[in-house]
Amino acid sequence: MNNNDKSRVCPVELAGSLDSKFRKIFQNPKKILKPFIKEGMTVFELGSGPGFFTKSISELAGPTGKVIAADLQEGMLEIVKAKTEHSELKDRIQTHLCKSDTIDFFERVDFVFAFYVVHEIPDKERLFAELKLILKPGGRMLIIEPPFHVPKHDFRKMLDILVGKGFRVIDSPKFFPNRVVYLELTE
Repeated sequence: MNNNDKSRVCPVELAGSLDSKFRKIFQNPKKILKPFIKEGMTVFELGSGPGFFTKSISELAGPTGKVIAADLQEGMLEIVKAKTEHSELKDRIQTHLCKSDTIDFFERVDFVFAFYVVHEIPDKERLFAELKLILKPGGRMLIIEPPFHVPKHDFRKMLDILVGKGFRVIDSPKFFPNRVVYLELTE
C-alpha cells in the first residue's frame, strides 16, 4: 500500500536480511509480542515481509488463533508460505497480498501489528481508516517505527491521525530505540 513506489519498501532480494537469527537477538518476536497477543486472537500483520514475526504471532495466538500475514510483495508472501508449508502452523497462517494503494482486506480482526511499515505508506489517513474498518470493536493495534526513519514530530502527526480516526493511546511501551504506540479502537 504505497502508491506503486516500491523503492520505499525492502525488496524481496533482501528478505534474508529481515529474517536473520542475528536480528532475533535485538528484536525477539515473542518478547516483543507476548504482552499483546493472546490465545484465540485473529491478528493482522501489516507488512509481514518474509515472516520474521509471523510464526511467533501464530504460536502466541495458539491453535484457535489465526494470523493474516499481509504484504505488498507477492515474493515476500511466498517466503512466508514456504517457511510454514510443512509446519503445524500452516493452517493458522493466511497470506494476503495488499494492493498498491489499499490493504484490500475486509475480515474482522482482534489485533493489528505493524512493525517498521507505517512510515512506508504515504496515505496514512486512508490506511488508518481501513484498519479501523477491519478491527473489531475494542480491537487493539501495536505500531513500532524506527527512529532513523520517523522523527518525533512525524510520529506525533501519525498519533494525531489515529486519534482522529477513533483510536485511543493505551500505552507507549519502551522498546529502545524505537517509537512505539499501543492503541485501542474506541468507536
